[in-house]
Amino acid sequence: MLVNSSQHAVGHRAQLLLQTLSENDTHCVQFSYFLYSRDGHSPGALRAYVRVNGGPLGSPAWNTSGSHAKQWHQVELAVSTFWPNEYQVLIEATVSRERRGYIAIDDIMVLNYPCYKAPHFSRLGDEEVNAGQNATFQCVAAGRASEAEKFLLERHNGDILTTASVKHLSHRRFVVSFQLDSVQRTDQDLYRCVTQSPRGSGVSNFAELVVKEPMRALRGLMATDIQPRQLSLQWENLAFNLTRCHTYSVSLCYRYTTAGGGGGHNTTVRECLAVEHNASRFTLRDLPPYHGIHVRLSLANPEGKKEGREVTFQTEEDIPGGIAPESLTFTPLDDMIFLKWEEPIEPNGLITQYEISYQSIESSDPGINVPGPRRTVSKLKNETYHMFSNLHPGTTYLISVRARTVKGFGQTALTEITTNISAPTFDYGDMPSPLSETESTITVLLRPAQGRGAPVSTYQVVIEEETVKKVKRELGLQECFPLPMSHGEAQARGTPHYYTAELPPSSLPEASPFTVGDNHTYNGYWNSPLDPRKSYLVYFQAMSNFRGVSDWKTINNFLTNFTLSFFTLFLSISTLMLVLTKHNISFFSLSLSLSVYYNIFCIAIPPPSSSLSMNRKPVNMNKTPITYRQEKSHMGSMERSFTDQSTLQEDERMALSFMDAQTCGTRSKTNATYMNEASSLLGGSPRHQCGRKGSPYHTGQLHPAVRVADLLQHINQMKTAEGYGFKQEYEVRGRYYNTLLSHIAQDNRDSYSNDRHRVKLHPLLGDPNSDYINANYIDVRPKQETLYDFWRMVWQENCFSIVMITKLVEVGRVKCCKYWPDDSEMYGDIKITLLKTETLAEYTVRTFALERRGYSTKHEVRQFHFTSWPEHGVPYHATGLLAFIRRVKASTPPDAGPVVVHCSVGAGRTGCYIVLDVMLDMAECEGVVDIYNCVKTLCSRRINMIQTEEQYIFIHDAILEACLCGETAILVNEFAVTYKEMLRVDSQSNSSQLREEFQTLNSVTPHLDVEECSIALLPRNREKNRSMDVLPPDRALAFLVTTEGESNNYINAALADSFHRQAAFIVTPHPLPGTTADFWRLVFDYGCTAVVMLNQLNQSNSPCVQYWPEPGLQQYGPMEVEFLSMSADEDVITRLFRVKNVTRLQEGQLVVCQFQFLRWSAYRDVPDSKKAFLNLLAQVHKWQRECGEGRTVVHCLNGGGRSGTFCACNILLEMIQYQNMVDIFYAVKTLRNCKPNMVESLDQYRFCYDLVLEYLDCFEGR
Repeated sequence: MLVNSSQHAVGHRAQLLLQTLSENDTHCVQFSYFLYSRDGHSPGALRAYVRVNGGPLGSPAWNTSGSHAKQWHQVELAVSTFWPNEYQVLIEATVSRERRGYIAIDDIMVLNYPCYKAPHFSRLGDEEVNAGQNATFQCVAAGRASEAEKFLLERHNGDILTTASVKHLSHRRFVVSFQLDSVQRTDQDLYRCVTQSPRGSGVSNFAELVVKEPMRALRGLMATDIQPRQLSLQWENLAFNLTRCHTYSVSLCYRYTTAGGGGGHNTTVRECLAVEHNASRFTLRDLPPYHGIHVRLSLANPEGKKEGREVTFQTEEDIPGGIAPESLTFTPLDDMIFLKWEEPIEPNGLITQYEISYQSIESSDPGINVPGPRRTVSKLKNETYHMFSNLHPGTTYLISVRARTVKGFGQTALTEITTNISAPTFDYGDMPSPLSETESTITVLLRPAQGRGAPVSTYQVVIEEETVKKVKRELGLQECFPLPMSHGEAQARGTPHYYTAELPPSSLPEASPFTVGDNHTYNGYWNSPLDPRKSYLVYFQAMSNFRGVSDWKTINNFLTNFTLSFFTLFLSISTLMLVLTKHNISFFSLSLSLSVYYNIFCIAIPPPSSSLSMNRKPVNMNKTPITYRQEKSHMGSMERSFTDQSTLQEDERMALSFMDAQTCGTRSKTNATYMNEASSLLGGSPRHQCGRKGSPYHTGQLHPAVRVADLLQHINQMKTAEGYGFKQEYEVRGRYYNTLLSHIAQDNRDSYSNDRHRVKLHPLLGDPNSDYINANYIDVRPKQETLYDFWRMVWQENCFSIVMITKLVEVGRVKCCKYWPDDSEMYGDIKITLLKTETLAEYTVRTFALERRGYSTKHEVRQFHFTSWPEHGVPYHATGLLAFIRRVKASTPPDAGPVVVHCSVGAGRTGCYIVLDVMLDMAECEGVVDIYNCVKTLCSRRINMIQTEEQYIFIHDAILEACLCGETAILVNEFAVTYKEMLRVDSQSNSSQLREEFQTLNSVTPHLDVEECSIALLPRNREKNRSMDVLPPDRALAFLVTTEGESNNYINAALADSFHRQAAFIVTPHPLPGTTADFWRLVFDYGCTAVVMLNQLNQSNSPCVQYWPEPGLQQYGPMEVEFLSMSADEDVITRLFRVKNVTRLQEGQLVVCQFQFLRWSAYRDVPDSKKAFLNLLAQVHKWQRECGEGRTVVHCLNGGGRSGTFCACNILLEMIQYQNMVDIFYAVKTLRNCKPNMVESLDQYRFCYDLVLEYLDCFEGR
């Protein structure tokens, strides 16, 4: 075959087909070719194909091109296609573009022996694997392979796979291995081995790759209908390619967990159900409402069993079950009832409210109309108590309680409660005057009493000698007399009082005179004559009796009409006592006592006298600290003046007082326990079970715990209080500390240690005093001379966590010696080895291994070093510290010893940390916080635990932030499911958890005052701000260092932390024409190696200046910026600049890379593409990793929403990489602490979630 290229068009082909051959062994096809052009250009290309069994040509087994000198060249084709297969060789010449020269083929021979130049293959065997496995073809070849030899694996359709490895067995034998990774059904085909070189090629037979698909798990499990108690499911249709057998079975297994009633353990229900043959639908019935149902499909055939992925569905809510009648507890009074109940055992959803109805159905008071009207009260979901007020005494009420979900009300729990009868009342406006008197008698006017809840059953006139009144006042005894005592019994027992008369109600239908001492007997009581030499007190009592219960109550309408209250929440008895003599009457004193259940109406009646003198002497209550939480109640001399500043709701305050009320007689009393509920601010159930059984200290009467739900109101009141606020409460605490300090001795190693609670070390041999270290389970910083003692304590107490809240040096002073090694070091007989250091923006975590001479065990200890807390101050925001505390708590094993906490002196910051740690647990597990008494208890262990009022207030603010924000971190493997739930819109509130979380974020974002932006608001700086609405706070400003004439050091730029580094970002608006030089000064001064641009220059809403040269070099003030290069893709334009300060060339130069993001439209809150934004983040991360410690300048139009979104997404990807969790709320909150407009809109906040989801999907895809 001869082809003159000059006579043919480009691409014309000439083909030479050999006859079809079928050989039983390797043989050789040999031919010669001529490929020559006079001017050296290629006349064309030659290719040789080996077609098998009439199939496709595939790829050329050999090819060449170019001009190969004016001579013939020999080529060999080693063909290893064995019988019964047949093959055909096709040689093709293709004319090149140059179209000069000749292409020729000649001397074609088929030899029945192997080739000499080309290696030949042994028979290639078939390969069979399962789908998803790797397949390997091993091609055994004989012959010599040249260095230029290429080894290929060719698919039947011509696709080529390069070699995996070549292994020489001998000098003329080698094995070529080709591996196909994770083959699928589509990879099943015929494959052969090919070797290529300029002198020839070798071709093996085609072998088949068989890809078997074994039975796989069922897919596509989804819910078609979700109801409260049933779940309809469907999955992919069953076929042979799925089951791989005609005999198979399908099982549907599900499980769910139910909470144990009455605080019992949770119970997990598991069940597997058989599914009908060929069925792809099933309905689960009798499920609990509003429960997570975990479902898994299982496919089995005779070869085995395959379980699918578990999918979780949640049943719909239903109406709640009934409230358990035994959970209804109550405390009745005469006109009030305190009722408490528990949540239904089967809430069947989220309880939205409780409805309480009550109606009077029976009364012992004939003046009460029964049945009365039915009244209804609604309570919030977290209020499982109610105080019924303005009730009738001695009346039975039918009370019903039922709970509600979004589906409606549940079953009603009924109970009947009878109020106590109340003491009778008298109609005495002023102190009655005596009607007459004699030597041994006094006549007074008795008025009938009015019964309350029960009719008056009897009246008593009681006489008491005055001689022991002072004793009684000192003992605080009650001035009423429920115990009957005749004159004779009183004399026999030496009792100062006696009943002188008992009158039936029928004898006193109206006001009637009665003579005391008339020597008559009234219902068995002798009215003995009075002794003119003694002073007496005369009382008139009325008693009601109902169902065997007697009730008295003291009334104080004497002389003047006033009432003195001890505390509005406590029922009080204030009795005016008169000293009776024959010739004068003097008001003696005022006694006050507490009582609830025996209520005696007592009147002191004076005898007639020619001279009457009355001197009132009030008890001074103004200095008595009668408080609830921090509020004081003040009582005037003769009037009631009480201001309630408590943040507890009215009926809850009543409830607490009733629980503390004391019984004063034989009445049976129902005990009720008051339990504070967790606040809704905590956001539902905690993510882990609370292990605490109660507070480790006693809640004080003067400062009881504050409900989490009321914490915001309480803190606002304490901050704005003019009378009793944080200042006063802190001073009260300080006086307690001063008292305790006077009882504690110190030595040269001890600044705050309390000996009774100190840690005692195991003494060393020969040194009985070596048990001392200045630590009370609240630690001072280690000193150089106590390093060994410190590590002994850590070893002895089996401590896993060390919390350090101080830098080694602060304000030029050494605050703590470095008590850990950088590598490995001995401290006495303890070897400390540093294993790992993790540095984050606000703290560092160091992991140590401890080994001790004579011990075979090795301890691991972690030091959590918080570096953002200054000496005698507080962090500006609690966000970082709260995250630090959560990290410590999550990292400390439950079986570890105590946590070692220290700062510089073991007080102040240490105390704040411990109080926060304890109060966070208390808030989560008990729904209340008790900061005052917690601090007081810590003081008993170590003095001056809270050093400043600022620290005391900071604790309150930090706890409030924690309660408002809750725990927002999400594990990576739970993110997709959690995010899906957060997007679910509640049908009742028409809102989602994501929207509510963003609203919470807005509520806790600090609003900057004018004072906080004072530098940006200076007149000389106003023109440097693009908008006066978006200003950086003074505390976060990035001040310029490089000077430029008269220009100042202000630029509208704020420093922001990344997850691993403080001030890693500088956020600023797009430069103005007058601030371009300041921008490059900022870049150079802070070593910024990356600039991220998130806006476009040609935005129609606000055009922006180009602040860089392109191309060339330009000087901006003292900064010279040189354009180096540019590259671009569809998402990002990357520009490289060299920046230097021409006024200080010795400072060197800085290479800066600018990333201009193109996929964020001017009028959209979020980028156009999540993948494009991930690409931007990846490019910036790669560049900064290569540059080392450079900062990143991020700018958009206003330096807020877009820039904040970029920084937040960067932080989130670092969280995923290093801690396998995501906390979007924390990331944005941290950024907003330095600039409140970061991540401005809900769409941007949601984009952060969407980007994380996209990243995780891409990560799983890889």
